[in-house]
Amino acid sequence: MNKSIVIGTTLSVFGLGGLAVGAYQVSSYSQPPEPVYADILQVEAATRTIETPREVCENVVVSQQAPSRDPNRIIGTAAGAIVGGLLGNQVGGGSGKKIATVAGAVGGGLAGREVQGRIESGQTTTSTRRECHTVTDTRQEQLGYDVEYRVDGQVYSARLDEAPQGNRVLMQNGQPQWHAGQSTSQTEPQG
Repeated sequence: MNKSIVIGTTLSVFGLGGLAVGAYQVSSYSQPPEPVYADILQVEAATRTIETPREVCENVVVSQQAPSRDPNRIIGTAAGAIVGGLLGNQVGGGSGKKIATVAGAVGGGLAGREVQGRIESGQTTTSTRRECHTVTDTRQEQLGYDVEYRVDGQVYSARLDEAPQGNRVLMQNGQPQWHAGQSTSQTEPQG
């Protein structure tokens, strides 16, 4: 056999073989890898309670006993003594009449004092008084959403501005791809 035929055949075999190996390598690199997803385990709304105190005032009608114009009840005592003395004077005669008049005046004075006390205790005045007290208004402020998710058996957590959609999230370069423009806090592994 001719030496040039052997060399040409050998080169062509190696040349074709190199193309076959190169074509295999190009086809294995051109296929994209399988997408990796993380399972979303839990989504909870993150809130905080804000308490705001404020003062509430209202007008209240108050009833109280009217102040006495005669705290010693002199008028009732005097009126009772006069009436009692007149009635006592109508009883008996002679020195008995004097005793009955004095006894009527003393008894009438005590009775008049008691009657005046009862009348004054039932008298009340009403006034309006402004009363104020503090009440606390409470409201919930939305901070975001706390999300737990699992990748390769490891559980992580993140705080998101919006709740994720669905029950899994696409992972790229080891990071979850929540939403375009979605703000998240630092992702931390759980225990």
